[in-house]
Amino acid sequence: MLRRLRNPIPLAVGAGLSALLIGTTLLVMRWSNLGQGWSVGGQLGGQISSQSKGQPKSTVLPLVALSASQRASQLEAIASGSKSLDRNRARFLLADDLIQQKQGKKALTWLEGLEQDYQVLAPQVALKRAQAYEVSGDKAKANAAWQELLERYGENSVAAEALFALGRNDPKLYDQAIASFPSHPRSIEIAWTRLKQNPNQLSLLLLLLNHDTDSKQINTVLEALQNKYAAQLKPEDWEAIAYIYWDRFDYDKAGQAYAKATRTPLNLYRAGRGRQLRGKRAEAIAAYQQLLREFPNAKDTGLGLIRLAQLVPSQQALPYLEMAINKFPEKAGEALLAKAKILDATNSTKSASQARQLALSKYADSEAVGEYRWSKAQGRAKAGDFLGAWQWAQPITKNNTDSELAPKAAFWVGKWATRLGHQKDGKASFEYVLSNYPESYYAWRSAGILGLDVGTFNTVRDMTPQVVRPFERSLLPAGSEAVKELYQLGQNDDAWTLWQAEFRDRIQPTVAQQFTDGVLRLGVGQNIKGITKVESLGWWRDTPEERSQISALKQESAYWHALYPFPFLEYIENWSQERKLNPLLVTALMRQESRFEPGIRSSAGAMGLMQVMPATGAWIAQAINTKSYALDNPNDNIKFGTWYLDHTHETYSNNSMFAVASYNAGPGNVSKWIKDIGLSDPDEFVEAVPFVETQGYIKHVFENYWNYLRLYNPQMSEILSRYRARG
Repeated sequence: MLRRLRNPIPLAVGAGLSALLIGTTLLVMRWSNLGQGWSVGGQLGGQISSQSKGQPKSTVLPLVALSASQRASQLEAIASGSKSLDRNRARFLLADDLIQQKQGKKALTWLEGLEQDYQVLAPQVALKRAQAYEVSGDKAKANAAWQELLERYGENSVAAEALFALGRNDPKLYDQAIASFPSHPRSIEIAWTRLKQNPNQLSLLLLLLNHDTDSKQINTVLEALQNKYAAQLKPEDWEAIAYIYWDRFDYDKAGQAYAKATRTPLNLYRAGRGRQLRGKRAEAIAAYQQLLREFPNAKDTGLGLIRLAQLVPSQQALPYLEMAINKFPEKAGEALLAKAKILDATNSTKSASQARQLALSKYADSEAVGEYRWSKAQGRAKAGDFLGAWQWAQPITKNNTDSELAPKAAFWVGKWATRLGHQKDGKASFEYVLSNYPESYYAWRSAGILGLDVGTFNTVRDMTPQVVRPFERSLLPAGSEAVKELYQLGQNDDAWTLWQAEFRDRIQPTVAQQFTDGVLRLGVGQNIKGITKVESLGWWRDTPEERSQISALKQESAYWHALYPFPFLEYIENWSQERKLNPLLVTALMRQESRFEPGIRSSAGAMGLMQVMPATGAWIAQAINTKSYALDNPNDNIKFGTWYLDHTHETYSNNSMFAVASYNAGPGNVSKWIKDIGLSDPDEFVEAVPFVETQGYIKHVFENYWNYLRLYNPQMSEILSRYRARG
């Protein structure tokens, strides 16, 4: 019935930060009959400060998440006080609230003199003044304000707003906006309008290629550039085209474009990989061989050799693998195991064994060696040899500590040790998982085995944990001071607009830039892209400096809050209460289904936040006697999705594992698995689910649930901090 988003090739999936989440004042959520509900509280850990250095604690920032009516009186009191940063902030927020309410004249009173006092947002104050005149209907004063803004802040990107407004009477100013601020959303808007009038404008197509990669219409730009202007495109243009295709997982077109891009190791590798992923063997081989010829010592060449060996006949593959073994130590383990497999196929048993032993002994920290160990451990466990399984898996916990496999291996080491009667060793393994991999699904399972009140598959539905969200937004690690200030003030649209005008390194952003981009996207409701930006920070980064930066970022609460947000709170609260479902479980499932994107539609036709199939929606509507509904409406979608989640729980006697699996794969499959696998051990059941997608789905949903619990429940946060201190 419902299908989750597929994991992107080649690695993992992820999470997000809503416009209301990072550092906002808490919204109080209560259920009359579901326990304590959600309550107000402070920030839970982390080092990214929510307050500028040298400034006293703000009285304004905790008001950011409140509505205009809720905060008006408090802001007015602060705005009427003595000069201070908070006074400036209060006046700015009051003016913006009034502009949104079309009360321009009142807004102007709060803006008077603010431009001089509030230097960090002086251009934005001038912008608000012009907007205030606009909404008050005073066109003459609005034009004068726009002109004054242009004269004072002509070098600032906010001038694009003035050029756009004044360009309505003088279209030549549109040319100036495009020339001076090509990445500004107003310039993008002008470019699209002009292309609709005349699509044959190469300069505008290139502007959109470089500055509007997320547009739903970008495919028309890509097609026009390749079909009409291919001969005029430069290598950097092809790289920009390739990047967009790669980012959208269209690897065939990406590979073709990378082949025409600037010759770099990464571009040539992706030229080969894109073709390989789409089954174009000859083209992939040619690209990898070109990579080897032109960049024989580059890091990407090591992986290219492994890929090349996968595409050629066995005897031709061996020299490529030998080259990888000898020149690229980080790929030697994988190459040795691939070599052993080829030698086995040619009955060179002794040589194959030697290659495997060398991989196991010298390259134990290789991801490929860890995976090989795990496959052997699984085989031993399946045969009932738990000691052998333990012996094969235990080294993974020491040698592959940064691998996604590590928490899984450590958890099962604990399970197998317990089965062998080594209770103390088993407990130590579960504690190790909890302290070293607290974000993992296996940490949740370990916590339950250790006796923590985190819920089990049979009890999690009825739990109503206290949840506390941070008071204030954390400072962004990148962007101008104006972007950071606007974001802290909850001015999501203005912060995002300014960031787009500033952000230049879209193809190769720094860690700080990519995280900032993700957070700001989430602020304006681009949930899938925002979550992916945050989650994918480490997908392509492997320099020591970048890894260190990512590791440091993951120590901050802001990073995790960005991955696990609470959008659509009101609807989740309402329908969780109605269905008597744990609201964190509903949030966790929704995060997995749609990444909180209300308008998303799967290839199978599933719609909205909880990915309800239209046919299933019609069935539910009949069951609950609802005639009018829209599955792309958040309230309706959550209403229907929670009904079906309640239905799957009822089907399986409130076992949430089966309920969640059924939500993804359907009741027929789950019933068959229960019959085939049995119910003796829930962990073994999950690992034995034959649908790879559904097995991953179960783990991701409960991993999501666990992260919401550990991040926002004060008691659990405190317990885990003690485990981390021990670890």
